[in-house]
Amino acid sequence: MRLIEIDLSSQYLNFACCVLTFTFITPETNIVQNNEQKLGVVNAIAAYLMWGLAPIYFKTLESVNADEIMVHRVVWSSVLLLLFVFATARIRAVISTLVQPGVLIKLTISACFLGFNWFLFIWAVNNDHILDASLGYYINPLFNVALGMVFLNERLRKWQLVAVLLAVIGVLIQVVTLGELPIISLALAGSFAIYGLIRKKLQVNSIAGLLIESSVMLPIALLYWLWFVNSSTSNMAENSLSLNLLFVFAGIVTTAPLLCFTAAAKRLTLSTVGFFQYIGPSIMFVLATFYYDEPLEPSKLVTFGFIWLALVIYSADSMKTYRKLKV
Repeated sequence: MRLIEIDLSSQYLNFACCVLTFTFITPETNIVQNNEQKLGVVNAIAAYLMWGLAPIYFKTLESVNADEIMVHRVVWSSVLLLLFVFATARIRAVISTLVQPGVLIKLTISACFLGFNWFLFIWAVNNDHILDASLGYYINPLFNVALGMVFLNERLRKWQLVAVLLAVIGVLIQVVTLGELPIISLALAGSFAIYGLIRKKLQVNSIAGLLIESSVMLPIALLYWLWFVNSSTSNMAENSLSLNLLFVFAGIVTTAPLLCFTAAAKRLTLSTVGFFQYIGPSIMFVLATFYYDEPLEPSKLVTFGFIWLALVIYSADSMKTYRKLKV
């Protein structure tokens, strides 16, 4: 099983590097609209495929503590994003953001939610809770709808309300049958939804903002690495080349799908991009159930059923509304 996981991780590395290269070299001007939309679809699919396959990477490091993996995720993401910013001449966007104290405070807050989400996902995968992570990212779009209603004064359409209520029922079924809330799922969905809400209200370049958020986490990660990480793998000079490459690859696992998502968002409407978002948790569900043999209790399956039904209704309503607006 270990050999298979390492082989899959290698394939994931090759795929992510190819997509990352594609994102760097994709032309953004002088392309006909049809080709732009095709490129947007390719980038959207690539982003959600990589998010869905991310557990394979983290499983190859399950012998390493989640906090140590998190350190590498922050460090190498920061390095890769900095290189990308200079390579694509976005440094002015970073500087213009750094001179706005109010924006920096909000990015610091969003960095806290993002960091929590990153760490919890690593912990969930390496402690055999991929199904919970999958459920969390299925719930996330419905969390977004609920937060929009509460904080952005967005009114829920009738079928959106039905979808949210079905999701709530699905969670309550798990509470009644198992006697506990799906904490991991709700925490992943909630933290990413709140992060998205904060970023939505900030007029900041997406890549520049992500670099600043990573930079906020970087000093903490480095200090933690130097003073608190005390394991057989904490000193990279003593590690094998393959292990160090896996650590560095944490930066690609984190940033490559985000860069592809950004490229997709530039070329497609957000409602169109939204229809691809279920690729990620669906892949996680398949991996957890059929590859990593995580137990799927009947109550949890019922919860998934309610969430899936809610998402079908939500997606159908979104498509119907989008077509009306397009006409």
